[in-house]
Amino acid sequence: MRMQDGPTVEVEISVEATPARVWELVGDLALMGEWSPEYQGGNWLDGAAGPAVGSRFKGRNRRGDRAWESESTVIESVPGQVLAWAVSDPDNAAATWRFDLQSEGSGTRVRQHVRLGPGPSGLTARIAEVPDREEDIVAARCAEIRRNMQATLEGLKAAAEQGA
Repeated sequence: MRMQDGPTVEVEISVEATPARVWELVGDLALMGEWSPEYQGGNWLDGAAGPAVGSRFKGRNRRGDRAWESESTVIESVPGQVLAWAVSDPDNAAATWRFDLQSEGSGTRVRQHVRLGPGPSGLTARIAEVPDREEDIVAARCAEIRRNMQATLEGLKAAAEQGA
């Protein structure tokens, strides 16, 4: 897969907690940073107190010995159902992340999804350095993201079920 194909990764998990409970956790920038191997937490910007369409936040990330910050904008927010944000420029995002929450029996089906690109990012910079390896670079990054998302969802599940 190449960046122009809009690579995506999606992971799902069932959580024995209500969508409202899961929503509280998904929108907590600090807690999400406790569960993710890469995302280290963040803070709301411009006086925002939580996820609402147009709210912006700064996220801190670490991958090996490389650390960086990014600014994101919430592009969809339906409490108990959907939270989505675009990294960097919402009109040309480096990545677009999304949580979908669906009531499932007494619990919630949580789906985390990311679409990489089309905007510039560390990934596109790496591809520019070795363009003939683009497919390998994208495949390796998608596999890494999948592992990180799975770890994040497992942490979310444990926290939601503990507090349910």
